[in-house]
Amino acid sequence: MTHPYPKKVREFQNHHFDSKIWNDFMFRDDDIIISTYAKSGTTWVQQIVSQLIFNGEEGLPVAEMSPWMDLRVPPKEVKLPEVEQQSHRRFLKTHLPVDALVFSPSAKYIYIGRDGRDVVWSMYNHHTNANQFWYEALNDTPGRVGPPIEPPPDDIRTYFEDWMSKDGHPFWPFWENVRSWWEIRDLPNVLLIHFERLKADMPGEIRRIADFIDTPIDESRWEAILEHCSFGYMKANATASVPLGGAFWDGGAETFVHKGVNGRWRDTLSAAESAAYEERALRELGPECADWLKTGRSG
Repeated sequence: MTHPYPKKVREFQNHHFDSKIWNDFMFRDDDIIISTYAKSGTTWVQQIVSQLIFNGEEGLPVAEMSPWMDLRVPPKEVKLPEVEQQSHRRFLKTHLPVDALVFSPSAKYIYIGRDGRDVVWSMYNHHTNANQFWYEALNDTPGRVGPPIEPPPDDIRTYFEDWMSKDGHPFWPFWENVRSWWEIRDLPNVLLIHFERLKADMPGEIRRIADFIDTPIDESRWEAILEHCSFGYMKANATASVPLGGAFWDGGAETFVHKGVNGRWRDTLSAAESAAYEERALRELGPECADWLKTGRSG
C-alpha cells in the first residue's frame, strides 16, 4: 500500500520561526524529527531519544545535539553546517505544522500532544521568566518577520484569554498545529505520543518510542535510561538539555524545566471558561482528536 506523504505548501515566519531552513536541509534516512506545538514535552522526548541512541549515557549535551531547526536564531547559514557535521544519529526539533515542513518518507517523526490549557500554563512560566537576552534575540536580530513579541500580561487569565481569542497569541496558532499532525497519524513513519501518557507510564512509552525508531533497548542499561529520563534528573541536570544552557530565562535552565505537571489551570479557570476551551477543541479538531488531546487516549 502506498501512502500519500504531505507536501510543503507555505513558509512560516515570525519572531521565532523561519521555516525556510527545511528547504535546504539534507535528510538522512535514519533522521528523527521531534515535534510539538510547544511546551508539550519536547525536551523530555529529546532526552528519551538521546538515551535510546546513546544507551543510557550520562551528561549528554542534548540541546546542542538536537537543535530547534526552525528557530531563526542562529540563522540557517550557521545551523545547517553544524547539523550536517553531526556523525551520530540525528534527532532534531521542530514546532512547525506539517504543511510548513519538508517531509521525508524515510525519516521518523514523533509528535507530542498536550491539553492546550496545560500548554498555556507552561508557556506563561516560560514567557514571564524570559529575560532581556531572549527579547533581543527574537526581536532585534535580522530576519524577523511581523511584529515583535511583547512581554506577557501580569495575570495568567488574561494570557489564556488572549491565547484563545487570537489562536496561540503571542506565539503561533495552536489548533492547526495539532490538526495537521493528527491528520497524518496513520503514516508508517509518524508516531503520536501524549504528555499525559508519558507521565502515567514512562517505561511503556519509552519502549514504544524505541520500537518506533528501531533502536533495541540494552536491558542492562534500562535502569540508567529510566533514571536519566526522570523529571528529577532532568531538573537537576537542566543546563545540558535546555537551549543555550538556560541563558534566556531568569533562574536559568531549571526555570525552563519547570514543574512537569498538568491541571494547574483548574485553580484559575471557571467551569464556563474551561467548557469554552473544550467546545473550541471539539469544533477545531473533531471528537476523536479533541479527546486524544485532552486525555492521551487513542492516537
